[in-house]
Amino acid sequence: MPGASMPGAAAAPRLAALDAFRGATVALMILVNNPGSWQHLYPPLAHAPWHGCTPTDLVFPFFLFAVGNAMAISMQAWFGRPPAQVAMKIARRTALIFLIGLFLNASPFVRWDAAGELVPRSWETLRVMGVLQRIALAWGAAALIVWAWGQRGAWWGSAVLLLGYWAACLVFAQGADPYSLEGFFGTHVDRALLGPAHLYRGEGVPFDPEGLASTLPAVAQVLLGYGVGRAVAKGPLDDALLVRLFMLALGLLALAWAWQLVLPLNKKIWTSSYVLLTTGLACAGLAALLRFVELRASRPAWVRGCEAHGRNALFVFVLSGFVPRVLALLRWSDGTDAEGRPRWITPLPWVYRSVFEPLGAWVGDPRLGSLAFACANLAVYTLIVIWMDRRGLFVRV
Repeated sequence: MPGASMPGAAAAPRLAALDAFRGATVALMILVNNPGSWQHLYPPLAHAPWHGCTPTDLVFPFFLFAVGNAMAISMQAWFGRPPAQVAMKIARRTALIFLIGLFLNASPFVRWDAAGELVPRSWETLRVMGVLQRIALAWGAAALIVWAWGQRGAWWGSAVLLLGYWAACLVFAQGADPYSLEGFFGTHVDRALLGPAHLYRGEGVPFDPEGLASTLPAVAQVLLGYGVGRAVAKGPLDDALLVRLFMLALGLLALAWAWQLVLPLNKKIWTSSYVLLTTGLACAGLAALLRFVELRASRPAWVRGCEAHGRNALFVFVLSGFVPRVLALLRWSDGTDAEGRPRWITPLPWVYRSVFEPLGAWVGDPRLGSLAFACANLAVYTLIVIWMDRRGLFVRV
């Protein structure tokens, strides 16, 4: 019976370092998702155009790794419960997070049309997938694997998924280059199952970087995070454990380097080599944070701020995506364009243009003004989660 191998297991104690790691990743997600101008980015704050990996490309996989860490703590209380109860709990949480992602994609449910009228958004072009949808599916699939086969199943499951995904990319390739946008089999899976109208168009064509097929290696990322989280939860938390984590990180990085010689690093199709690279770096980062947070008598303010983000990670991420969409409905005249048509401006672009763009002009680098706006934006959400944390307000799903 699934879960019967650990009857009555109690949840492990919460570790501040795990909250801080998860919070740091969600804070970076907010930072890179909200620049003052997408035209003015420092290279590390932009995604790789296709193959390759920048610091920004580490943020989402780090968060999935942190999701697995949290699963290692929370799921221990599930073992020994009736299978139907656990299956329903997994299904309910998966569906809820997925629906929140759809809500965010659809918000604010109305838009300004060319005639200057507020009209309902079209459901016929609603994007189905997204960051939260990927988190939901990856968490749900990983939870089922862990519940059925435990920690050993997590390690083996991640290996099968990563190797199987690589094989699928080669076997089902739609052209000479299996890792190009049109050659990648997942592009055609998403178009067939979700429909071109419901896909992201950031590449200029219907293609979703959080598509269905590329969610498979993301499941492996959560499973690897679970495996590391279980090792941390079992303890003891000492230098020997940290050495083992660093050795695991080095091993994953070595495998990633070797694998990328034949399977390029690519976030947009979430290649298996990319999973190993980002998991290795995440493992090293978590080990360093464990040393810095758990094995010291005091924690600096920035760590406490990260912890606050981590304890309300889903809430603050949704809030940071929802607020700009709502504010974009508030607009006022900003003159006319060269053809005499009215121009409009909304609150956040007005703040950037009035306060932060002049800062960039003053120092001769518009990228600095764009980054300063992103930092100020993050500071606002940090104050919100710190306020919630001090009052014991935690939003759970």
